[in-house]
Amino acid sequence: MQSHQDQEDTLHQQAGWLKKWQDYIGEFVYGGIDGSVTTFAVVAGSVGANLDSSVIIILGFANLIADGFAMSVGSYLSNKSEQENYRKHQRIEEWEVDHIPEKEKEEIRLIYESKGFEGELLNQVVEVITADKERWVDVMMKEELNMSKSEKSPFAMGAMTFLSFILVGLIPLSVYLIDYVELFGIDQLFLWSILLTSLAFIGIGWLKSYVTQSRRLKSIAETLFLGAAAAVLAYFVGNILEHLIK
Repeated sequence: MQSHQDQEDTLHQQAGWLKKWQDYIGEFVYGGIDGSVTTFAVVAGSVGANLDSSVIIILGFANLIADGFAMSVGSYLSNKSEQENYRKHQRIEEWEVDHIPEKEKEEIRLIYESKGFEGELLNQVVEVITADKERWVDVMMKEELNMSKSEKSPFAMGAMTFLSFILVGLIPLSVYLIDYVELFGIDQLFLWSILLTSLAFIGIGWLKSYVTQSRRLKSIAETLFLGAAAAVLAYFVGNILEHLIK
């Protein structure tokens, strides 16, 4: 049988694993939302302007690649900057622990004193924490600077954003691609695109409720509303511009 400590270690590992995957699922959700909303808006605007299916496909893919890549780069740089900022402050704390330990020790004392520790117990807490440099710095990072070390890979987060943007963003275009390569004839292309994209919004909204710990129906409704609003605006803009230009 596992000891109590082993069970605690296992639970901590499982919690860390779940947190890590929740971060990646969250990135997939937000990349998917942007991919589906922007691509569906391109399709709707093109339909409103009475553009040919081949033009819709070209504009849709241009949006998928360019916007998807831009989002993935933004995600990569954001996560990389977060880690670099953490390391910068970590180095500062390490220097202070090495060169002005009494001041840093007093800061630890004040931190835990504000939490209600006092007397001999406070002295013991301070001694235990400051006995190990790595633990000392880690406590200072969390308690003084409110910073936690990120285990997320910037490259993996950027790749997840790009992948979800492409996969979910392809859904509004899928019926136009199928019709263009003549796999089988499809009537009412835009209507089918609306139906398929709505299903994508529902799926993404459901995943978003898991990431944000919000009510599922509310999350799904918000995603559907935002996607529909963007599509309606794009449709009427395309329609108005088509009449003005012609």
